[in-house]
Amino acid sequence: MSRRAVVIGAGLAGMLAAAALSAVADEVVVLDRDDLPEGPEHRKGLPQGRHAHLLMAGGLAPMEDLVPGVSMRKHLLAAGAHEIPLGSGMVALTPEGWFRRWRHPGPRMLTCTRALLDWAVRGAVLDSTGVVIRKARVLELTGSRQRVTGVRLSTAAGEEDLAADFVVDASGRGSRIVPWLAGLGVHDVREKTVDAGLVNATRLYRTPEGAERFPLTMVQADPYQGRPGRSGMVLPIEGDRWMVSLAGTRGGGEPPSDPDAFLRYTLDLPDPIVGRLISGAQPLTDIHVSRSTSNHRRYLEKVRSWPERLVVLGDALATFNPAYGQGMSVAALGARELDTELRRSGLDAPGLARRVQRRAARPVEAAWTMAVSQDVWYPGTRGGSPRIADRLITAYTRRMIRTATGSYPAASALWDVMSMTTGPTRLLRPSTVLATLSGPPLPAAVGAPLTEDERAVLRRLDRTGR
Repeated sequence: MSRRAVVIGAGLAGMLAAAALSAVADEVVVLDRDDLPEGPEHRKGLPQGRHAHLLMAGGLAPMEDLVPGVSMRKHLLAAGAHEIPLGSGMVALTPEGWFRRWRHPGPRMLTCTRALLDWAVRGAVLDSTGVVIRKARVLELTGSRQRVTGVRLSTAAGEEDLAADFVVDASGRGSRIVPWLAGLGVHDVREKTVDAGLVNATRLYRTPEGAERFPLTMVQADPYQGRPGRSGMVLPIEGDRWMVSLAGTRGGGEPPSDPDAFLRYTLDLPDPIVGRLISGAQPLTDIHVSRSTSNHRRYLEKVRSWPERLVVLGDALATFNPAYGQGMSVAALGARELDTELRRSGLDAPGLARRVQRRAARPVEAAWTMAVSQDVWYPGTRGGSPRIADRLITAYTRRMIRTATGSYPAASALWDVMSMTTGPTRLLRPSTVLATLSGPPLPAAVGAPLTEDERAVLRRLDRTGR
């Protein structure tokens, strides 16, 4: 008997879940309400799609495993993505000082537009599996509180029921999973939102001639001064372009959409390096502003009686402040948990959905802790405030980051956690704790750690006189 799996949402989480299901289901149908672009173009269903996205090593690894016969790393690099080693290819000012650049490259991340990433992943999955995509809007789940049996759709031809042996909701931040579950008789879903009021503003520039190898440049926000956070970054993307993305929290930190004010904002950051770089670069786009940035989590793993044959992944399960670059990696790690359980026990195993939901909560918990433990410190944050545990974590984390500005062992531990190749417990290993307590063996860097050639590029581009 033919078995059909249905995935709601054709974004990153949905396509990776579809790839996992294609190994065990006879038919996999992905449903999306958008007209999907034929190339790497923005679509309205991704409110954060125009802003900076970082694919960490911990997220790339499961993508390599999930898409059969395709190296996603090579595929993305061939499409124009850039590979950035955290240890040597990034210039970053933290609230505790400048990170040094080390000879050891450390974990690597990929930078490109979200449009390119989604297009590349979607194409790779469709080319290597039998997955099909249909344009449709899902109205509700069908079945009972014991077991989901499919979805009810709205299409151009009208409404219809689509039977399924397994359903994955990967419909993103706007998922209606809570009312859908209520329609089945499941009402005990606990949700949590922590919202620092972050606003993103992003503009694309032509990469200046001679600056093609300039490192990714980042000035991080400081949550600990009792003032609104402000940050900015310049990252290389496909098409010989720079993506310049600013972010600030409510109460006066919000970045502007006016071009002159955009530049002034970058120059008023704790270091003006971002503004100095872009003052001599050619803008290619208007400034795009977005406010869909809160941390929101649905604790579906804690529902008392979870329906069989239903899994929720990606932003439909949890969203994070995009400043921390975790969302795509968490989505990929969740899809790998689905793949692991499917290969272990098969599509029809009792309790499969609950096991996947609980396993998918692990990377969510790690990312949530990292994001929320910082966001609660911003003035005006809604939904959370620092607790005793947050104060203890923050004191240790700040000391460790200060140490990492001049200690390779501490920096290496921090890279591993940032890249999601390991969990936060990496920071509590004896070697890391010892390094943190000992403090940085090297003095604090004075100014951005640039090479002489990079300083020459910065001077040539600078039109600010700073």
